[in-house]
Amino acid sequence: MTGAGADAGDPAATVRSVRLLPWTGEEGRPCYLVGDGTGPLTRIADRVESVQLDMSAELLGHAAELLADRRATADQLRYLAARLTEALTDVHRVAESRGARIRASVTDTGD
Repeated sequence: MTGAGADAGDPAATVRSVRLLPWTGEEGRPCYLVGDGTGPLTRIADRVESVQLDMSAELLGHAAELLADRRATADQLRYLAARLTEALTDVHRVAESRGARIRASVTDTGD
């Protein structure tokens, strides 16, 4: 990506984006990646997001089954609630990150 009117061969003209990564750092603080969106860490983040979304979808299926089972214990339901909370946190972070990238993309193209 290059800035409007910038020389495409000029390294200083490269637009760098900030991406919220799908994991947290020390003390649960958000991690960000600054770059052009094409490097190896970007590809790792994409794979992690994909795994998080797939696992969340599987957990939703398990949750539906457990909630339909009248024999489910309070401990099972608490465990489920904890896992659903973790999954929702992951999915929320992915949505925030992707939303920010969409907004940045629209801003970069002038739309």
